[in-house]
Amino acid sequence: MPKKTNDFNRVRVLFSDHLNLARGKYLPFQVAREGVSRHCIGLFALGYDRDMTPAPGTMMLEGLPDFEARFDLNDMRPGWEDDTGVVVADLYREEQPLPLCPRGALRRAIDAWGELGLAPKLGIEFEGYVFQRGDNGQWEPYDTPGAYVYGTGTAIDPAGLVDEIWTTAEQCGFPLEFICSEYDWPQFEFTLRYDEALKAVDDAFLFKLMAREVMAKRGYLLTYMPKPIVGRGGNGLHFNVSFTDDAGGNVVNDPKAEDGLSELAKQCIAGLVAHHEGMTALVAPTVNSYRRLRPASLAGYWANWGYDHRGVSVRVPAERGKGARIEHRVADGAANPYIAAAAVLQAARLGTVEKPELPPAETGDGLETVDTERHIPENLGAALAAMEADKSLAQAVGQEVIDHFAVVKQAEFQRFLDHTTDWEMNEYLPFL
Repeated sequence: MPKKTNDFNRVRVLFSDHLNLARGKYLPFQVAREGVSRHCIGLFALGYDRDMTPAPGTMMLEGLPDFEARFDLNDMRPGWEDDTGVVVADLYREEQPLPLCPRGALRRAIDAWGELGLAPKLGIEFEGYVFQRGDNGQWEPYDTPGAYVYGTGTAIDPAGLVDEIWTTAEQCGFPLEFICSEYDWPQFEFTLRYDEALKAVDDAFLFKLMAREVMAKRGYLLTYMPKPIVGRGGNGLHFNVSFTDDAGGNVVNDPKAEDGLSELAKQCIAGLVAHHEGMTALVAPTVNSYRRLRPASLAGYWANWGYDHRGVSVRVPAERGKGARIEHRVADGAANPYIAAAAVLQAARLGTVEKPELPPAETGDGLETVDTERHIPENLGAALAAMEADKSLAQAVGQEVIDHFAVVKQAEFQRFLDHTTDWEMNEYLPFL
């Protein structure tokens, strides 16, 4: 039985920032009754290297004031640490929602669909690699000599890490759909059951953190980095999207249509394809993301869609009726799930507003042949330029979010351009 709210001595207040890091504080339960914790807004100026960039909205040059993380203890759930409840916060400043808040961007996307009388549902699946310490103290892939795709049991997980994650997920109330090994090793796929969009993303945000911390406690590193191992597959973050009307019906489905898809579903697909380039930076936000997004990678490189086709960016799985959905396959594990989900939902909604032409379903194999020449930008810098050029998507997601994201991520990309890599040293130093 899950604990009652007042059974915990402390509360872990969490929110996901622009870098997809889980920020927050531990609060004694009595302090948490106030429903607020305060943080410096300058954290939105930080890069992974902890250097600060004076991006719009960070108030870095205005004294670095506080913002508030507000939460309701009625939303608290059992955590995965002893005697600790967990709650996800919304961000405010001066009594107004903080424009940079990723969860706020998702709320706006949900509200925009609500104005159409529809409630978005999301089913989220993501992948991660497990590393262990080698004899030299460096991280190396978890030793799974018997691993194979769709594997279960000791062959793919000799240390029983998945069992511990599964047990902890049940204790925390996370709605698991399945866990299995992925195509490469030691890679695992984690899929959560679909739910209302905000709850689904909250579940995914917390589950990813929980799984990572459970493995860290055992001395392992679970990474969602898009392409951590050369020559092996990348870590995706797939969003399975559907919408329900006031009667609870799934409006993606249309039993009268030849393909079982409603006109609304086709407009959503058209919107996702139309905004393919513009949304890429939001769902693939690191330099490393573009090592995963390559031709023939089955990872969403091409601006295309298809029926039950894993070589496309927007896949329509075979299920119809209640299970009818649209699967967006471009995002990766580095993406903030709130911003990525907001981008997917807003691009789909723009399909109903702008009504772009829906291209024919992909007929190529996605490996050697495709029906389109359009594809994602080739690197993070080009993706940021495409994001800023997509004015309607920027306005839908939130211009403040886009302006801030562009500056922080451009600084990150510039650091990469200024860095001499090990490959360059190995390739050129002996000869030049």
